[in-house]
Amino acid sequence: MAALVDTNVLVYRFDPRFPRKQRIATNLLRRGIAEERLRVPHQAIVEFVAAVRRPLPGGRSLLTPEEARREAEELLAQFPVLYPNEAILRNALRGAAAYQLSWFDAHVWAYADYYGLAELLSEDFQHDRMYGPVRAVDPFR
Repeated sequence: MAALVDTNVLVYRFDPRFPRKQRIATNLLRRGIAEERLRVPHQAIVEFVAAVRRPLPGGRSLLTPEEARREAEELLAQFPVLYPNEAILRNALRGAAAYQLSWFDAHVWAYADYYGLAELLSEDFQHDRMYGPVRAVDPFR
């Protein structure tokens, strides 16, 4: 069963401030590559680059610009990347209203719904809740 990975899983892989979440994200992504079970939405790669480049307290970011580009290239090579279309955007609009999701969360959910993925791996949704046919799973619980 394929699952969609949200941005927070990708970012925690590189965030040493949360060692437990970093370990979980690393293991989940490695297993996903080996089992060819994970899909990454285009949106998550865009958000990943922005998040790992954002300055943290103290001024440093999680990754340098070069590291962020390299890791984004790796994501593109290691995972099937799902791209948006008009149907996904329209579904995201409906999902935001129906489930009271933020625009970005609704957009991620719409990828999973459109591509027929049963699970959405993210800490940003209510764990174990069904959003239509998509079950949200918080891998960090």
